[in-house]
Amino acid sequence: MSTNQHQPHEHSHNHPHHHPHPYDTVHEHADWHTHDHNPQHPHVHGGVKDYMMAVAEYRKTFASKQDVLEQTPDPAVREMMLRLEQLGHDTVFDRFDQQKPQCSFGLGGVCCKICNMGPCKITPKSPRGVCGADADLIVARNLLRSAAAGVAQHGVHAREILLSLKFIAEGKLNLPLLGEKKMREVCKAFGIETRGQSARRLAGKLADVLLADLSRALPDEYKTIKALAPTERQKVWKDLDILPISAYNEVFDAYHRTGVGTDGDWQSIMKQFLRCGLAFCFTGVVASNIGTDAMFGTGHRATSKVNIGALKKGYVNIAVHGHLPTLVSEIVRIGHTKEFIDLAQKHGAKGIQFYGICCSCLSAMYRYEGVIPLSNAVGAELVLGTGALDLWVADVQDVFPSIMDVAKCFKTTVVTTSDSARLPGAEHYAYDHHHANIGDTEKLARQIVTRAIESFAARRDVPVFIPAYEVTADVGFTAENIAEQFPGYHALARSLKEGTIRGIVNMVGCSNPRVVYEKATVDVAEELLKNNILIFTNGCASFPLLKLGFCSKAGAAKAGNSLQEFLTAHDLPPVWHMGECIDNTRASTVFGGIAAASQTAIKDMPYAFASPEWSNEKGLDASLAFRLFGIDSYHCVEPPVQGSANVERFLKHDTKATLGAVMNVNTDPKGLAAQMVADIEAQRQKLGWN
Repeated sequence: MSTNQHQPHEHSHNHPHHHPHPYDTVHEHADWHTHDHNPQHPHVHGGVKDYMMAVAEYRKTFASKQDVLEQTPDPAVREMMLRLEQLGHDTVFDRFDQQKPQCSFGLGGVCCKICNMGPCKITPKSPRGVCGADADLIVARNLLRSAAAGVAQHGVHAREILLSLKFIAEGKLNLPLLGEKKMREVCKAFGIETRGQSARRLAGKLADVLLADLSRALPDEYKTIKALAPTERQKVWKDLDILPISAYNEVFDAYHRTGVGTDGDWQSIMKQFLRCGLAFCFTGVVASNIGTDAMFGTGHRATSKVNIGALKKGYVNIAVHGHLPTLVSEIVRIGHTKEFIDLAQKHGAKGIQFYGICCSCLSAMYRYEGVIPLSNAVGAELVLGTGALDLWVADVQDVFPSIMDVAKCFKTTVVTTSDSARLPGAEHYAYDHHHANIGDTEKLARQIVTRAIESFAARRDVPVFIPAYEVTADVGFTAENIAEQFPGYHALARSLKEGTIRGIVNMVGCSNPRVVYEKATVDVAEELLKNNILIFTNGCASFPLLKLGFCSKAGAAKAGNSLQEFLTAHDLPPVWHMGECIDNTRASTVFGGIAAASQTAIKDMPYAFASPEWSNEKGLDASLAFRLFGIDSYHCVEPPVQGSANVERFLKHDTKATLGAVMNVNTDPKGLAAQMVADIEAQRQKLGWN
């Protein structure tokens, strides 16, 4: 598959990848710098009061636990919150209230803890830190460190997958390559000869290329960008001098330049911020997606029960929680074998049932029957509070330490499966730091499933409370099966151009107790659908959309007239669920395919990216990745930049000239949705698609 034929192949979260096409237009903007100011006369004297007022107003919008109880769109969430309150258990919502009022300096990004001469904060009395750093520099450094952390987090995800791919090639890991067809297509895009090559040999070659982009120290081209990014975007990034060397290099450089007494220019810091965004996109997301699909296949369309009401009494109930698929895939396979089902029944169970929290769930749900999605990370304590889970498999990222308190009370066994993610009190069955025991994958999985059966037998006295809320969702949308249903994406392009579909939004992101839990995501989705805007979703933001019927075919009734007619004619839901956080690539591949069929550059299409409730470093990078492709991002949560007028202006205004896209924030979800609709309509008007 050559990159200019627009064949679908996903590589994503948290992110956009598109094929180059000859009608991409090129921005002319070689000038990097935006707003200069005299370092001898910092602007903070007139800005400290302004940022303090802005932060104070922003803090007033924060939700309380009572707000969540009154306004949560999911009645199961309300019931479980009340249940845990009656039992005397704190949840994330209690702890958020206990933290109020949140620190103004932290919210504004003007607290610096980098060296031990501080910590320092910017106030009217102290407009500079001890070292002389002003508000612009402190905010920029904090933001870059968050972005670098996001690169490291998704980069570790990518490293685990790519090492697994390489270990399969070397015969150290006994797993089949279920996505061989996809892998061969991607190899062609990289210029790797596939004729006469075995699947294992190709897996090794592909892993080496992707691992080089992850870890090279000697400057060289970033092969994934060269092979898979649009030519128009590559020129933009080259002109701005933001092409990364490798993911490791950019994280190293980010922490080095933000160290005490190193880079003192906030604009230089923000250039590195953009480099981190590209490394996050093309290694943390694109490479992760390529490796996952090569090993485990792309998955298939299916229906799934969703929400807490789908928990089953009398079964050995196992929840998988986190982001790494290799060991989880084997755990699910082992749990589905007759040997272990018979063992469970011997211990008095009806069978073995798997459930999911966060992205381990969504990855497994796409590839194995009967893995039921329950909740994103913020709701994990509520799921544990049902008392229905016998074993909780925790790998990495978005696994809050507080789950141990709830698990202990309900005698749920928690096992950790990564050397880098331990929990006090949890049992540990994992690969070691050097992956020297990668060949023990099946053995580890057998130990974990056996432990689940033992836990079931020991928990028969635990009371179970399951709110009776569940729905059926249609899942499994991939670039491949969308292209199969709409060959060449031409029918989708035509519907978009004619206005049957007014625009397309990729809605992702984590959840954040600053806003009413899951309500912002639902409010934005409702408004977009009413205005005939199609939604793609993946990752944590997809859970409320799954739970509340947006991903079911019956949910087409939520759409405006023209979109509803389109969906009904093709037997589709109004929100297309595309998988875990790294599966943003599925959305962006479809974005690229429709743009190609429309003979229009992606940046000019009526597209948008939304993460209404984002909360972590990965979420910061995810939205940046889409903006790097010229697609505006929209949020209900502010980044910690209000302490610097220059850095805030950079994110929300200045990158329109350089990247063609900006970050938009509105704490009112309905207002945010209205802005998205207006901006999409403006894009249509520029294209003459009215």
